[in-house]
Amino acid sequence: MAALLVAVSLSDLFAVYVGVRLYALLDGEEGVVLASQQEVDEAYSLYETAGELQGYTFIACAIGFVIWFYGMRRYAGVLGPDQFRNGPGWAIGSWLIPLVHLWMPYRIAVDMWGASTRLPVDGEQRKVSFWPVNLWWGLFVTENLFRRYAELRYQNAEALAEIQSAVLQVIVADILEVAAAAAAVYFAVRLTAMQRLKAAEGPYVSV
Repeated sequence: MAALLVAVSLSDLFAVYVGVRLYALLDGEEGVVLASQQEVDEAYSLYETAGELQGYTFIACAIGFVIWFYGMRRYAGVLGPDQFRNGPGWAIGSWLIPLVHLWMPYRIAVDMWGASTRLPVDGEQRKVSFWPVNLWWGLFVTENLFRRYAELRYQNAEALAEIQSAVLQVIVADILEVAAAAAAVYFAVRLTAMQRLKAAEGPYVSV
């Protein structure tokens, strides 16, 4: 899972590099591009190639992540069956339903995190920190919504200033996706470690 997220990050970083190069070429005076037409055409072509690479790596990662997410949900259901409000099938279905995919996977992730957390000794108050889940999901949703806006701006841009602005916004979206992928790696590694520890040492924290 981590390898797929790293692949997405690398494709995003390549897109950032190509985007910055294109932005610099379009940075002309008084709306006039100073670079040659061949340079601009090559930069556009490379930018489109970078976008296609991003698409391929994202699809592969999305499929792998949903499969991993479902597997973790099933295992978490064994470790803490009383922590869930929905069946394990929703760990897949929630990603496929428009609008629902913006909040329900987060709720499932929170439930998995709670089910995978080892409990304190009897009589003590249960305290669970969900910040890795919140960080990952906050970045994921922010990037997802901002990318849609940025790509729409890029598709509709006509004037040089509009194209420059749109390219810059897509670059920001790419950087946000790198951050979201890094947060997803941390979330995945932590959750996997928590489940293994709880399965090996039991549900209660020794004192």
